[in-house]
Amino acid sequence: MKEMRFFYVPDVKTTDELPEEEAMHALRVLRLKSGDEMMLTDGEGNFYKAEITIAATRKCMFRLVEKLPQKALWHGRVHLVVSPTKMMDRMEWMIEKATEIGFDRISFLNCDNSERRVVKTRRLEKIVVSAMKQSRKAWKPIVDEIVTFDEFLKEPNDGLKFIAHCYDEIPRSDLYDNLMAADKEANVTIMIGPEGDFSLGEVEKAMAAGYVSVSLGESRLRTETAALAAVMMSNLCKR
Repeated sequence: MKEMRFFYVPDVKTTDELPEEEAMHALRVLRLKSGDEMMLTDGEGNFYKAEITIAATRKCMFRLVEKLPQKALWHGRVHLVVSPTKMMDRMEWMIEKATEIGFDRISFLNCDNSERRVVKTRRLEKIVVSAMKQSRKAWKPIVDEIVTFDEFLKEPNDGLKFIAHCYDEIPRSDLYDNLMAADKEANVTIMIGPEGDFSLGEVEKAMAAGYVSVSLGESRLRTETAALAAVMMSNLCKR
């Protein structure tokens, strides 16, 4: 049986044509032609069976055959907040794997100890879309622009809020235990600091803003490993 190909069409309700980049992949790489079937996703919880009607040099037209609403694979929303590493390829690897596991949103922080203060979200969006299609997800995670730590704390974030850090002088509970004991329907926001950790002042500010001080375990983890561990814990506990 031929494998069904997935394509991301965010405005599938109002168009009958694949976006240019998706069309190029369908026509030049996969060599699809008129009459071939494919699966579309709007990134908002729906799959669509579709059939190619026109396969031109740079244009791929389709007709929708069937809408397939999908059931969410986890409860509530998982929001990862992380200070990007100096080497961006480590963040790219992390966001790809986090998308494959499953989460809803990622925000980037410019912290006191940050080594990177600029993030090119356009490239990350492409990685997210590719991972979403590869892992057969119906929802595309939101990718936010980088903001300062203080700016982020001013944003409204409902549900459970955690800040993971390594300061022994500040009491910490285990993130996994907190998630297991919480309502599965609650939204979750988890902050992960840079390689040098959050500053002590940032941890105190976050706790004053309602964030719970947590640990990710006994091992000291790199930023991208900690971020991925937090996503995995959240996904497992909210099934």
